[in-house]
Amino acid sequence: MNKADSERMAGILEAMGYRAADAELEADLVLYNTCTIRDNAEQKVYSYLGRQAQRKRLDPNLTLVVAGCVAQQEGESLLRRVPELDLVMGPQHANRLEVLLNQVDSGQQVVATEDHHILEDITTARRDSSICGWVNVIYGCNERCTYCVVPSVRGKEQSRLPASIRLEMEGLAAQGYKEITLLGQNIDAYGRDLPGITPEGRRQHTLTDLLHQVHDVEGIERIRFATSHPRYFTERLIDACADLPKLCEHFHIPFQSGDNDLLRAMARGYTVERYRRIIDRIRERMPDASLSADVIVAFPGETEAQYQRTLDLIEEIGFDQVNTAAYSPRPNTPAATWDNQLPEEVKVTRLQQINALVERCARERNARYAGRSEDVLAEGINPKDPSQLMGRTRTNRLTFFQATGPDGHQYRPGDLVNVHIDAVRSFSLSGTPLPRTGER
Repeated sequence: MNKADSERMAGILEAMGYRAADAELEADLVLYNTCTIRDNAEQKVYSYLGRQAQRKRLDPNLTLVVAGCVAQQEGESLLRRVPELDLVMGPQHANRLEVLLNQVDSGQQVVATEDHHILEDITTARRDSSICGWVNVIYGCNERCTYCVVPSVRGKEQSRLPASIRLEMEGLAAQGYKEITLLGQNIDAYGRDLPGITPEGRRQHTLTDLLHQVHDVEGIERIRFATSHPRYFTERLIDACADLPKLCEHFHIPFQSGDNDLLRAMARGYTVERYRRIIDRIRERMPDASLSADVIVAFPGETEAQYQRTLDLIEEIGFDQVNTAAYSPRPNTPAATWDNQLPEEVKVTRLQQINALVERCARERNARYAGRSEDVLAEGINPKDPSQLMGRTRTNRLTFFQATGPDGHQYRPGDLVNVHIDAVRSFSLSGTPLPRTGER
């Protein structure tokens, strides 16, 4: 979500006549798009701002902007801490960047953190890839997980209309994009704020319906979506992913803990048993699908037995990848005020243990690719080896291969390449392009 916001704001700046500076400390305007989901990310912001504040004292014409979740969380208090700032703006205001900078140019110091209906703006994103694009389908989050700051900094759920989403995808296809990732903080809640009921009595707009509505956009070869919530992940959605050929067989579904009591304390709204049923259904319909997730260790009050249940669930399911984090108390969240916080040394130990397990499971899951041929969408050149391209399988596994095929054909970013997998690692693959049997 932050990356998509950054692309939109960079596009607005370029449309205003700005161009990228060669170095951070040489720019006339510096914008930090910030994250507050963990404390260490937030602290980095203040470190960067300290250097820029020194520049600002010497060059009053320097424009300093803090956008994103730290800006939304701190608001005017950020100005008190860093008075050199010109603009503090929450993520809901990303599309208003030009208007807000015009206010700054008129001599104002601006704080934009009030609730705001997000405006449609599909023309100004400066995208970091010319092959794979992000498309927001729902902003904000209505969940109230006790550890999570996102709802208070990203606002209430706002779903875009299907026609607007399809129009953006068609525009990207016309520019040569091949893969789209549909984005939402809680993407399978898409549409519940939109009006309409079907004759069957269900909501007219759901993520499943949206996938059917955008699946046939000509030129788009692959579609993904993230991030899912187990509470809303339905069999109907799973069946759509299995039945629609462009939907990739990769699912990112955070489970956060393998213990039901902790899930209740987190206010997650599902049980471990419910999560297992989702995974079983996915593997029933798409046996080779890859699964990734997020997990928190050392949540307040987590016992050794509860932690072990999380490890057991990871081993039992056999995830392709798990993003791990030790619990970090965040402002304005219930769990931050509880008196059963765990000591730092417990967090470090548990995080090290779970990371070792995650890497082992990933390596074991990756072993299935050895010797197989996989369709890989080339996304770009391997920065460590210019003779290689890198891309991803349908199951989202990063894959490196020689840009020149055995028949001498030169592959380029955007090509769909059939690759024989020669080597597997915990989180990536390497292979050789197979001789072409026809245009791909």
